[in-house]
Amino acid sequence: MSATINPEKAPAASASGASTKQSTRALQPPRPWRATWVPPALVFLLILGLWYAVSYLVLDQTRRFLMPPPDQVVTRAFLVPDVLSEILASLGQTAAVALAGLAAAIVIGMAWGIAMSQAKWIEQSLFPYAVILQCIPILALVPLIGFWFGFEFFSRTVVCVMIALFPVVSNTLFGLQSADRSQLELFRLQNASRWTVLTKLQLPAALPAVFAGMRISAGLAVVGAIVGDFFFRRGTPGIGSLISNYQSRVESAELFAAIITASLFGVLIFWLFGWITKLVIGSWYDVDAR
Repeated sequence: MSATINPEKAPAASASGASTKQSTRALQPPRPWRATWVPPALVFLLILGLWYAVSYLVLDQTRRFLMPPPDQVVTRAFLVPDVLSEILASLGQTAAVALAGLAAAIVIGMAWGIAMSQAKWIEQSLFPYAVILQCIPILALVPLIGFWFGFEFFSRTVVCVMIALFPVVSNTLFGLQSADRSQLELFRLQNASRWTVLTKLQLPAALPAVFAGMRISAGLAVVGAIVGDFFFRRGTPGIGSLISNYQSRVESAELFAAIITASLFGVLIFWLFGWITKLVIGSWYDVDAR
């Protein structure tokens, strides 16, 4: 006599496996803080040393504006209230574009990946266009985007979405297709609906890959927002426009400060999505596994 298995309870096997992995991780000693922070700190000190060496040993006094030493960047930019407020205001505009573009890329990319996972013919029809979108030189399309949508916030967001979309699409599709085959066959034997298979099996299995794609897209969204700032300067200027202005005025200390601020913002967004990943799936998936 065959046993009847409810597909609602089918993920229990994977849950028990996850609990076993969780208990195994609990037995592992936590990494000491030195192993986490000391290596990046040493690399940071090395970068500072190389920076000073280039500024004072490679460049003479007349050419030192090409790479001002770090202390001049701090004193002439970060410690000047007017310059710092200008940089932060521009960063706020760029952050709004990046977050809006990232949110749109996540929604569109996940919907795109889910659609392709439902049938092979849908994947064969749509995935080539995702690859084409990734391979298109965005800078060549920027004038066309401005011609269609204007040169303000919306156009910057469109550029941001185009740059950040592909990792979400590809990782969502990969994650959905990596669901355990034995459990997938179990759901099919029980005549589970597509919606049940998607929500009870495929999406939970895809979450690690989906969040990995989001982290990649988060960094790309910042890049896309800055690229949009360079070309679409109407409205409130972003930090990309400010970088261009500093470059044209040969204000090197302010230029380096703006670049550093934009880079730190990208790192912050990447770290934020890493924290969200641990918060959502860290209880059953070893995010830090090597």
